[in-house]
Amino acid sequence: QVQLVESGGGLVQPGGSLRLSCAASGFTLDRAAITWFRQAPGKEREGVSCISADGKRYPVDSVKGRFTASRDNAKKTVYLQVNSLKPEDTAVYYCAADLGRSDYDCSLRGGSMDYWGKGTLVTVSS
Repeated sequence: QVQLVESGGGLVQPGGSLRLSCAASGFTLDRAAITWFRQAPGKEREGVSCISADGKRYPVDSVKGRFTASRDNAKKTVYLQVNSLKPEDTAVYYCAADLGRSDYDCSLRGGSMDYWGKGTLVTVSS
């Protein structure tokens, strides 16, 4: 049974940091590209960063220099370090697995994903 379970969200002040985790089971994480998405209240879901199977990172412009994806295949976990948080970063953050990518590629499009987690809420507020 495939599962992706996010954790690490919470309430943080502007300028603060969090490390989100995505624990994977039921498939071979080593060969999967993982994408982090977010959905803010009243807005469409957007891909914010993805990491290929071989560790290449592709963040969107709005989070470059602030959000960093990483992976620890031995622990079957992918992380999203989120720094310098802003109120507009408030959203439910999801991880998703794409099993159909080459090892050096990943996608920020939701339609490419094979499996999804249920999300973790990040609230940035003073």
